[in-house]
Amino acid sequence: MLSVKDNLYIPYKRLTHFKASSLILTPLAFSTKNKVEDKTSVDVGRVEKEVLQSQSELESKNMPSLLLLVFLIQAWAVKAQADRNIFILAGQSNMAGRGGVVNDTATGVTTWDGVVPAQCRSNPSIEKLNAQLKWVEAREPLHEDMDAKKTNGVGPGMAFANSVLGKHPRFGVVGLVPCAIGGTNISEWERGKELYNVMIKRAKASLHNGGTIRALLWYQGESDTVYLHDAQSYQRRLLKFFLDVRNDLQSPLLPIIQVALASGSGPYIDIVRQAQLGIDLLNLRTVDAQGLPLQPDGLHLSTPAQVDLGRKMANAFLQFVPTSPLNHNVSPISDGATTRLHNCAFYVYMLPLFITFLTIKYRTFL
Repeated sequence: MLSVKDNLYIPYKRLTHFKASSLILTPLAFSTKNKVEDKTSVDVGRVEKEVLQSQSELESKNMPSLLLLVFLIQAWAVKAQADRNIFILAGQSNMAGRGGVVNDTATGVTTWDGVVPAQCRSNPSIEKLNAQLKWVEAREPLHEDMDAKKTNGVGPGMAFANSVLGKHPRFGVVGLVPCAIGGTNISEWERGKELYNVMIKRAKASLHNGGTIRALLWYQGESDTVYLHDAQSYQRRLLKFFLDVRNDLQSPLLPIIQVALASGSGPYIDIVRQAQLGIDLLNLRTVDAQGLPLQPDGLHLSTPAQVDLGRKMANAFLQFVPTSPLNHNVSPISDGATTRLHNCAFYVYMLPLFITFLTIKYRTFL
C-alpha cells in the first residue's frame, strides 16, 4: 500500500498514456474514477493494471490510424513514381554513341574501351526503354540493344540526363528511349518507313506505365553529306520529319533539340549544317557540335566530346523549363486516358481515406 501525500510518488512514465477521463493529476491529489482523494491509500497493483489496460486500449485505437497513414504514404509514393520524364533519342551513330570505340586496323575489329565518365554513370533516377519495351536502369552503352549490329560506346544521352538532374534534382525520373541507328540517311527516317515506325512505336510504348514525353533529341545528317542531292534536299526532309513526329505523337509544340553536324561522311557538310541551322520552327533548339573533338576516324565524337554535347543539349532543353517553381508542362504528350484514370482513381480513394484518418485522430484525442 502506498500513501499519496503532497506529491505523487507513482513514476510519471508509467502514466504517460493513461486516459485523461480515468486519471487526473494535480500537485495535491491523485484522482481516478473511484475518486481516491489526497492521503488515501492506493493499491499500486490495481493502479498499474488500470494504467496498462488504458494504454492498451489507446494503442488499439491508434492502430487503424497508423495503418491508414502507412497506406496513404505508400499510395502517394506510387503516384509520384508515375511522373516519368521521357526523351526520345534518334538519329545515327553519334547519337547512338561511338565514344571510346576504337578500330583495330590489323584485324578490322572495333571494340569499346569501356571507359564511362562520371557524368555518364548510371543513376537510379535514369531509366531506359530497352529493346523489349521494358523500363530498366540506364547505363552505357545506351544503344547496345538497339543499334545492335554496330559497336556502341558513349553517347550524349546519359550525360544529358545526369546534367538535367544535376541542375534540377527534383525533376523526377528521366526515361530515355533509344532509337538511333548508325549510318542512316534522313530518307530512311521518313514517315511510314521502318526506322520511323519503330521510333513512334517505342515512343507510344514508353507512355503505357505513366509519364510524359518531354522532348525529341535528334542528331543525324552525316550520311547526307555524301551526295549533293541529299544535302540540298536535307532541310525539306528534316522539317517534314519534325512535323510528322509532332503530328503522330499529337503534340504540335513538342520541344526538339537537334545537333548541327561536327563532321560528315562526304564533302557536303556545310550544306547540311546550313540546312540544320536555318530551320525556323517553334520550340526547336539547335546545339552546334562543330569544334568538338573527334575520334581518330574523323567522323565520330570522342567520349569527352559526347559528355560536353550532352551537357549542351541539357542546357538547351532546360530553356523550356521554368526555374521556379519547377513546371514540367513543357510538352503535352502523355498517355492521356491512363493519366486521367490514374489521377481520378487516386483522388477518389485518397480523399475519403484522408478524411477517415483525420476523424480517427480526432476521436483518439477526445
